[in-house]
Amino acid sequence: MTSPIVKLFSQTALYGLPSIVGRLLNYLLVPLYTAVFAKPADYGVLSDLYAYVAFLMVLLPIGMETAYFRFIQEDKEPDTVFNNAFVPVLIVNSAVFLTLYFTNPWIAKWMLYKEHTEYILLIGSIVCVDAIAALPLARLRAENQSKRFVSIQLSSIMVNIALNLIALLLFFNPQRPEEGILFILIANLLASGLKVVLVYDIIAKIRFANDWNLIKQMLLYSWPLIVAGFAGIINETLDRVLLKQLLYDPNIPNSLEQATAQVGIYSACYKLAMLVTILLQAYRYAAEPFFFGQLKNQDRDAVFAKVMNLFIAVVCFAFLTVSINIGLLKFFIRKEAYYVGLKVVPILLFANVCLGIYYNQSVWYKLSNRTKFGAYIALIGAAITVLINLLFIPMYGYMASAWATLLAYLTQMILSYYWGQKYYPIPYDTRKFFLYILSAIGIYCLFSLFRTGFNLSLKELNVGLLVFGNCLVSGYVYLIYRNEKALFRIKRSQT
Repeated sequence: MTSPIVKLFSQTALYGLPSIVGRLLNYLLVPLYTAVFAKPADYGVLSDLYAYVAFLMVLLPIGMETAYFRFIQEDKEPDTVFNNAFVPVLIVNSAVFLTLYFTNPWIAKWMLYKEHTEYILLIGSIVCVDAIAALPLARLRAENQSKRFVSIQLSSIMVNIALNLIALLLFFNPQRPEEGILFILIANLLASGLKVVLVYDIIAKIRFANDWNLIKQMLLYSWPLIVAGFAGIINETLDRVLLKQLLYDPNIPNSLEQATAQVGIYSACYKLAMLVTILLQAYRYAAEPFFFGQLKNQDRDAVFAKVMNLFIAVVCFAFLTVSINIGLLKFFIRKEAYYVGLKVVPILLFANVCLGIYYNQSVWYKLSNRTKFGAYIALIGAAITVLINLLFIPMYGYMASAWATLLAYLTQMILSYYWGQKYYPIPYDTRKFFLYILSAIGIYCLFSLFRTGFNLSLKELNVGLLVFGNCLVSGYVYLIYRNEKALFRIKRSQT
């Protein structure tokens, strides 16, 4: 019999494969984007637009994926749950698209793109199409149709990458950067549309015999998750929007270009923090149905505690690996004009470690139907993000954004642990929490002291220092093995 922990991590690898491959391929697009967009300001436009995409991507599925996973556990007919979950998604997305279609000139002016209203229509189309495909893809996950799920996601990713390469390498004129932005948005829209085509058989079987009482129950369950998701995306992407809006002064010549350049530098360096983000995305695809699947398991709390131990170990390892090897990873960014922002990478990496721990802890309010606490926690985190960015971006630029992200996620992690232990206590091994986290921080600080001692900046590459740093990482791996080897033996005996 397979251990549930083994099952979770195997599903993380499987369901996360499209996300991992996609993120890695997008990683490989960073050299392309930073090469064709020679000015950070041009890359900043793209980053700014995708910040708005991220907001809408959280809002428009209206939490129905999680509601679907939750309600099929209550012995309800899966087809009925799915059909009724799809109704509000379709209504909301149709309304949003029509609103964007008729109001895009005003929205474009507010976003400082009054000459490019087509940007607004394209990003609106992308998010609406993705939201329509999200619930059918969630059904594939719930029914363990992993091969089909992976193939659809990978097909969309590969089409997006191929179209990017063809458009930017063969047809793009560097003297007209706005054309490159249009090419990228159109490629994304076509790739998103492919997902709808590939799940059309699921959509075609939907029957709109609506059970409004069931829809109401699902919306009541999901609305706090929508609020939490929106607040969460504030923490993740609002900084790019605020950087541009707060640093722009219409009375200063070239102010808009300079403000957008700050967005471009910050966003390009943020890409180097993607390894932890990739792990989180892959893990979330598998974790949500896994956690709900443990609802009737008498030993679920012990399983959750062991999962947390391994999760913290893995994300802290990722934090160390990327932080110590920035000197190598920076070469993914082709223009040295972006390197000034490399100092934000370790801060953002550790912020995502805190976020990952919070994701794990969130199981308590989802399983106990106290999703309102998820909204409270996310709103508090969002308030911290907004406040710090508003106060300090004018003085410190994107460094304020990086620290705001860390403080917001750290606060959410602490609040979730406090309320979780009060309302749905899980016996987490806090000794290992602190051992793994503080050891990772200590190793990074030691490495930084050596780098400072050699008077090396993040822009420089020193092979000896990298070897030393990765030896420290190897020591961290050994520490994890010594503490978790008993669990590894259990895994082998249960497979």
